[in-house]
Amino acid sequence: MTSILADMYFWVKALHVMAVITWMAGLFYLPRLFVYHAEQVQTGSSTDSLFQTMEAKLLRVIMNPAMIATWLFGLMLVFTPGIVDWSMVWPWTKAASVIVMTWFHMWLGGRRKDFAAGQNILTGRRYRMMNELPTLLMIVIVLSVFIKF
Repeated sequence: MTSILADMYFWVKALHVMAVITWMAGLFYLPRLFVYHAEQVQTGSSTDSLFQTMEAKLLRVIMNPAMIATWLFGLMLVFTPGIVDWSMVWPWTKAASVIVMTWFHMWLGGRRKDFAAGQNILTGRRYRMMNELPTLLMIVIVLSVFIKF
């Protein structure tokens, strides 16, 4: 199995990067949709229905598959011999950041359900602040992987 992973390394790495880009795009865009939804849309209106459709499709059709692919290809890279040295700090900071990013993804899913139920209580300002989390996590992950401290 490990020799197969080694032979497929560049393909798996490329697929991992594509999945991460797609996931990150969703993690940036969904909270921005929530900002506009919270600030400018009346609950029960046709615009509310439109926003709910966009948010649900973004999460289900793009973000969830991208997150799963990111994890799948990432774990394949982890199990490829010679790629990860767990005695260093960087794989731990990356792993912790990916776990927090996954938590954020799930948190966004919960907020989407709040909008769908007409029970959103968060302000656009709060969604703007939360929208900074994926950026901070991305910085930690990219520096961890490239600097390998």
